[in-house]
Amino acid sequence: MDKSRVLFVDDDTEMLASYRRIFRKKFDVQTAEGPAEGLAALDGDGRFAVIVSDLRMPGMDGVAFLESVRQKSPDTVRIMLTGYADVTAAVAAVNASKVFSFLTKPCPEDALEAAVAAGFRQYQLVVAEKELLRGTVRGTIRLLTDLMAMVNPEAFGKSSRVKRLVMDLASYMGIPDPWRLELAAMLSQIGCAALPREVLRRAYLGQPLSGNYAFEFAMHPKIAADLIANIPRLREVAEIVSYQEKRYDGGGLPPGDVKGGDIPQGARLLKVALDFDTLERMATATGRFEEPAQKALERLRARRGWYDPEVLDALESMINFPDGFERAHLPVSELKPGMLLDQEVMDPGGGVLMSKGQELGTMAIKKLRGAFAGRRGGSVRVLVPPRAKLEFAELLDA
Repeated sequence: MDKSRVLFVDDDTEMLASYRRIFRKKFDVQTAEGPAEGLAALDGDGRFAVIVSDLRMPGMDGVAFLESVRQKSPDTVRIMLTGYADVTAAVAAVNASKVFSFLTKPCPEDALEAAVAAGFRQYQLVVAEKELLRGTVRGTIRLLTDLMAMVNPEAFGKSSRVKRLVMDLASYMGIPDPWRLELAAMLSQIGCAALPREVLRRAYLGQPLSGNYAFEFAMHPKIAADLIANIPRLREVAEIVSYQEKRYDGGGLPPGDVKGGDIPQGARLLKVALDFDTLERMATATGRFEEPAQKALERLRARRGWYDPEVLDALESMINFPDGFERAHLPVSELKPGMLLDQEVMDPGGGVLMSKGQELGTMAIKKLRGAFAGRRGGSVRVLVPPRAKLEFAELLDA
């Protein structure tokens, strides 16, 4: 996107013509006659660094319009123009729609140009910060999760399965910009890294733990949240991880009176995904159920008040409508990023090398190839996603 692209929205065609005439040599100017046309410009290829909107427009006022802009394009800087009599409404708009600034009409040309230029600078700062955050933080998280995969495959397998389910839920529920939720899921088990594999294996199968191990496992969300809080700008991620075992009715950890919608939304998704993963593995381990996922969902439903009903409904819909994965039994040489393990892979000593449900990336595939080097029958059962997902996963992992 051109970082100097600005959209002026007004129901007054003469004002729009004036904006085009004044700013055409200074910015990449586009105009929209009213809110509907402005939103249509956003739905096409028209992403803008700055949008300037009038407050008083028929059908949808500037406050509602800029709130819709914020939902569609959160990074776009929003500026409002208003008459003197509308100052109170404009101040409310700054709070309600997160407007960057507002100007009173008639607005001098130099003042409007300065406001738009300031909007461009703000946009560039936001975009640059996000790019730095995504690149640096994702690299740090990848390092931490790779270390966890080497130190404790059980914990890494759990986080890998849960991350995939959480992101599917977020996509299904239309949660925008879910990167914090993705990081929270990836790091949700990092507080378990020091626990013995067999202890974690029991915990992840819903089996009781004794003595200090029970206490240490119960404290792992707090341990993880404290670690994550040391990474700059990840306060929200740490909060999600901290509340991952909090029940919707207020029970569970951490103690306190936070419940319902006051629990971070990401934590509500993570709680459902974590418990579903445990219950599904329990049902699978018994061998008594033909559809472990349905049995797990049934047990989630039976836990009255534990989970966000909206998240449970989304999970049920996802389970009943498969996403197109196909089962395959492939040599390790043919594995690709984006495939999911459909079995546990054991090391020569009988320990868990990789867990069932783990999403394969470049590092995991190299690890499998190394583990099977010199072995006969070097193949594993996997779930192969639709081609588009597979190609996208390969692109991300490149």
